[in-house]
Amino acid sequence: MKREGQIKVDSENLFPIIKKWLYSDKDIFLREIVANSCDAVRKYQSLCSIGEAEDDGIKPRIDIILDKEAKTLTVSDNGIGMTDEEVEKYITQIAFSGAQEFIEKYKDKSDADSGIIGHFGLGFYSAYMVSETVEIESLSYQKDAAPVHWESDGSHTYEISDGSRTEKGTSVIMHISDDGKEFLDEYKLRSVLKKYCHFMPVEIYLSVSGAEKKDEEEKPINNISPLWLKAPKDCTTEEYEDFYRETFTDMNLPLFWIHLNVDYPFRLKGILYFPKQTDKLQVMPGEIKLFSNQVYIADNIKEVVPEFLMLLKGVIDCPDLPLNVSRSFLQNDGEVAKISKHITKKVADKLISVFKNERKSYESYWDDISPFIKFGCIKDEKFYDKIKDIILYKTINNEFKTFSELPKQNDKVYYVSSMDVQAQYVKMFKDNDLDAIILEHNIDTHFVSFLEYKESETKFARIDSEIGDALKSDQTKDGDHSDIIEIFTKALKEENLKITAQALKTADTPAVITLNEYERRMSDINRIYGNMFGTASKVGETLIINTDNEIVKKIPSLEEDKRDLVCQHIYDLALISQRKLTADELDGFVTRSVKVMELI
Repeated sequence: MKREGQIKVDSENLFPIIKKWLYSDKDIFLREIVANSCDAVRKYQSLCSIGEAEDDGIKPRIDIILDKEAKTLTVSDNGIGMTDEEVEKYITQIAFSGAQEFIEKYKDKSDADSGIIGHFGLGFYSAYMVSETVEIESLSYQKDAAPVHWESDGSHTYEISDGSRTEKGTSVIMHISDDGKEFLDEYKLRSVLKKYCHFMPVEIYLSVSGAEKKDEEEKPINNISPLWLKAPKDCTTEEYEDFYRETFTDMNLPLFWIHLNVDYPFRLKGILYFPKQTDKLQVMPGEIKLFSNQVYIADNIKEVVPEFLMLLKGVIDCPDLPLNVSRSFLQNDGEVAKISKHITKKVADKLISVFKNERKSYESYWDDISPFIKFGCIKDEKFYDKIKDIILYKTINNEFKTFSELPKQNDKVYYVSSMDVQAQYVKMFKDNDLDAIILEHNIDTHFVSFLEYKESETKFARIDSEIGDALKSDQTKDGDHSDIIEIFTKALKEENLKITAQALKTADTPAVITLNEYERRMSDINRIYGNMFGTASKVGETLIINTDNEIVKKIPSLEEDKRDLVCQHIYDLALISQRKLTADELDGFVTRSVKVMELI
């Protein structure tokens, strides 16, 4: 037998759920209550604009009053206010949104949803996360309306009576519980207001009961006209830099920025800054603040801001975001993906524009922006396809080249991961009019592999991975060097060391060490990830003896003990040119150096 019924909700059981689980952070209650006050002001302004209400000429404002003795926190606005019936309707019905009803009622008469945040009818109850009791004093804008008072301790009961308010608007008086006493601290309160309400569209004033008043002009604690609301053409460089400092308290000026200003197919405004990187080896994390109608939502929401863009700093205000009830996360929606793609496109367009129109400036930015660009390419191949022609590669000769201009030897590009550690190899290249690119950042370990995947006809090799044909001497023909190889093998007694002999163009270098490129890359990746793949085996080393070097030529004629000492010393010098010596290696090097000097 089929039956239908109505689900019943017990408010007594619902309140604890709202208080504990609705919002991820307790301090969000302040955003919700102040946002409701903003909505009340916006509603009144909308009614005035269509002639449904008479403008009283009083400047819109929200007052936040902290009374430590009474243990109360009050949020008061001079917005639309409520009648007895409206309090009964909007406050006592959980999940009934007065803002949503207002938008539906006036949608044909004006842009009623302009700036109105509330849509779920639950924000008011966030006050109970920090309050034992909450009171409301309200007076509607309507003529002859009577003030109303409402009070509840968060149980399933409430009291409603005549109020005492004499001016239109609403006051929410929160009697703070022991669990919420941290919000009775003025410093804590100011930090929360700065976090959530710094750019709200109605002026907010904070006062502390009992505090000594200073004889100075009253100033709002928020900025109701953030720079992202202005047209880009109306903004000056100084304004962009000042806004950056104000928002991120970063004294290092940004390199450049992108001003987003979209009205179709969705509404989106914001400013993204390219910060100066202070660490040349590690990517410094950025901070993208997400807003909806100037109300702060969260930082770095990955559904809206692609992961690689989170290396930037900026603000994005998008009223069309499909927020969930707590406004901390997004509901799944196809529009979110479109917003994310649009932001990525605008970033790519800006980079291309700077490259084409300000090439010298672009080159000066490169060390700071290259980690961001490379990370973006690895994370989003479409981003790479769009900007690959403006990716720069700095050479050991301090020139900037694009991929098509890279110095190649038989379709192979040589690179340097440390100009200091690989200085000997760099010198060999420069002495022979050869060039290589500099890839010193940690992300370059991944980026090199990514480039080989995308540009499969080109291979990359670190400058110490092999001796290319260009460095081999073309004056001396290769012959049988087994004798010198045998001498070094016997002297060094290094079982895992491969030894070869080759005439090199740089005759004053007795020997060099090369590393297996594949093994070294795997070792570097494992090190970056904290050896998560286990302790890496030693990277294969090859000692290449330069048969054109005068010292090497004399080794076979030396006495055996001196011969072994010179071979060891040559190996030490080759090691020093390739990497830092271990403590044992350094101790042996110093001991042998003394013995070499004793030969004088």
